[in-house]
Amino acid sequence: MKKTVVIDVVALSQRLIGEHTPFLREWTSKGHMASINPVLPAVTTSAQTTYLTGKWPTEHGIVGNGWYFKDECEIKFWRQSNKLVQAKNIWDVAKEKNPDFTVSNMFWWYNMYSTADFQVTPRPLYPSDGRKLPDCHSHPMDLRDKLQEELGQFPLFSFWGPKTSIKSSQWIADASKKVDEWENPTLTFIYLPHLDYGLQKYGIDFSKISKDLNEIDKVCEDLITYYENKGAEVILLSEYGITSVNNPVHLNRIFRKAGLIQVKDELGLETLDAGTSRAFAVVDHQLAHIHVKDKSDLPLVKKLLEESPGIELILDEEGKKKYHLHHERSGDLVVVADKDSWFTYYFWLDDSKAPDYARCVAIHQKPGYDPVELFINPSIKLPMVKVGLKVLKKKLGFRYLMDVIPLDATLVKGAHGRVPEDKLDHPVFLSSDKNLTKETQLNPTDIQSLILKKVFG
Repeated sequence: MKKTVVIDVVALSQRLIGEHTPFLREWTSKGHMASINPVLPAVTTSAQTTYLTGKWPTEHGIVGNGWYFKDECEIKFWRQSNKLVQAKNIWDVAKEKNPDFTVSNMFWWYNMYSTADFQVTPRPLYPSDGRKLPDCHSHPMDLRDKLQEELGQFPLFSFWGPKTSIKSSQWIADASKKVDEWENPTLTFIYLPHLDYGLQKYGIDFSKISKDLNEIDKVCEDLITYYENKGAEVILLSEYGITSVNNPVHLNRIFRKAGLIQVKDELGLETLDAGTSRAFAVVDHQLAHIHVKDKSDLPLVKKLLEESPGIELILDEEGKKKYHLHHERSGDLVVVADKDSWFTYYFWLDDSKAPDYARCVAIHQKPGYDPVELFINPSIKLPMVKVGLKVLKKKLGFRYLMDVIPLDATLVKGAHGRVPEDKLDHPVFLSSDKNLTKETQLNPTDIQSLILKKVFG
């Protein structure tokens, strides 16, 4: 078996490899680069699971970063149990080939309760007083303690939210090296999310994202140099490319105006009640699953979508089959945004009625993905003072609401989820081994077999 590491540099595309990534530009020139046809939806969990299983979402069931759990009548995003994946993972295939094979999974999704030998994944602590504290989960359980003793607490608030920075990717990189030193796994998967943040905030604007590109380039240089010095083969890939957008589309507001959305009054604010709504959208970047309670409403729902600017594709049953999304977790219809647009989860018509979680970083409460969580509300005077006072309340043990997120979806300038027209914006597959594949265009279902080929020859 050949020691191998797979580094997932989120949102990296051929368009971004250049003057602001000098190490990656040089390293890439010595190996082989291919583009990957994006899986639909081109989002984290669907892409990663397709790579790891070699199956399409129709087979593995991960139709997005979240979906409507029909038995519970609840929309849930960012679940973590590997039991949700309905196909065999690459490490299970590898262990069947050689029982001595071991794997380290550093922050790839659906990491918890898998059969990977070494696992680390983000997992905040939620004490009963309402606080959210940075932490992570691991297997073996004491691995988390050893890593945080060596590297400090996992910087959760640098991993997502308005304070995102290179710190979280650097911590993951350093933790990956520690696990390698302690356990020497055959195969290591590493997740580096840093580029995701600036690109969603600013789009493809090199005057604003050059710093982010340079920072991730240095992390990659450190990691690749470390592993190559250990004799490992390196594969570097991404899940999707991000493109610039300027048009947020509020699908649930369209349905609400048509009388299809049911809201519930909770202390004067509104929440979406999916179980009693006639139709609603589970939005995930540039793709949305549309659920229709009574199928007799499908013609009306489809007509509303056809009349709505910003939508490029409306997939019915045949369309879902064509795009490998024919699964019970998918919506009755699946819609894809046009190149300039993305979908918000917003369902309220009056901002004063928006639920309290709308103005917070609350990825597990919102019935859809919300990139506006990357911003601090620009209308707040002295925002750092406000944040500091809330942090002080937290440290003193008081309940608090970190309501600093704006409700202005036009702030978001970059998105992903659809299949970009230009291959320069597709995800990449880079290998230090020129002989691993001669193909310059890969399907996402090819990735598992290429990794196994590298490990076993």
